[in-house]
Amino acid sequence: MKRVYRFGGLVIMLAFALAGCHRKPDDVLIRQGIDAASQATEQLDASALLGQLTDDFDGNGNAMSRQDIGNLLRMAKFRGETLHAVLGPVDVEPRGERYVADFTLTLTSGGKLFPSQLGVFKVETAWRREGRDWRCYEATWTQQL
Repeated sequence: MKRVYRFGGLVIMLAFALAGCHRKPDDVLIRQGIDAASQATEQLDASALLGQLTDDFDGNGNAMSRQDIGNLLRMAKFRGETLHAVLGPVDVEPRGERYVADFTLTLTSGGKLFPSQLGVFKVETAWRREGRDWRCYEATWTQQL
């Protein structure tokens, strides 16, 4: 009877080991990064959002840097603003060793800092691997409504 328990324990340990070796596909990791960035935006968590961006991030053709985005979220949090981000469907496609992800983003706020910058946006993001993680290095957005 002890052999059965030992064998069962070995099978369970092997299953956990194999599950730990399973690597998520790159497009899934990028979608998770976009979701994390959206949640960080809603929580006005600059550190979490910046964790999804490369150090040389370029927003809207040099209109916003990584530091600019972080400062905007910090200022909003300091002022007690609220911000809501709703993602539309995310389309991810490989481009060589990098990826491009397109989606719509709806931003709403209960505060005064963002009114002219709210609405529905068409967003295109470019992602590259940095170590084991995927980071957004470029994004462009245009207001749709």
